[in-house]
Amino acid sequence: MTISMYEASVPVFSARLKALSNVLNIAEQNALDRKIDPRVFLASSLAPDMYALTRQVQIATDHAKGAPSRLAGREVPNYEDNEASFADLQARIAKTVDLLATFAAADMDGSDDRMIELKLGQREFSMAGMQYLLHLAMPNFYFHVTTAYDILRHNGVPLSKAIFMGSR
Repeated sequence: MTISMYEASVPVFSARLKALSNVLNIAEQNALDRKIDPRVFLASSLAPDMYALTRQVQIATDHAKGAPSRLAGREVPNYEDNEASFADLQARIAKTVDLLATFAAADMDGSDDRMIELKLGQREFSMAGMQYLLHLAMPNFYFHVTTAYDILRHNGVPLSKAIFMGSR
């Protein structure tokens, strides 16, 4: 049995983004319960040289929308990166989940060998689709989703592995 490029990407991105949405809901409620301005959580990072929560969510959604788009040979949608609230982040996640729903397995057939070329920061990459998905897009996606979770957990939000995994 083999796994398709679609199965390895779209459902995974979608499920993890839905779990991230739940994490953000819990964090927003926790901020209200503890009488903490929600902007404190949104601006928090784990270290001075790391991105804040808002940017972590933005980058996670960028990878979730970018990878399937590139693999399917579609233009990658451009988001403005202007989110300033939990509601804004939720809307961005929902928009990305909706985009993911537009992909079908057939859209990505043969993309494991398709050359993907992109620029991240000052670096340019060119690699086969499977290498791109497994060694660049997915690790980056998971890094930013996990870091968003860690920022909130570090700020005392009562989260668990089950919540992160989306089973609660």
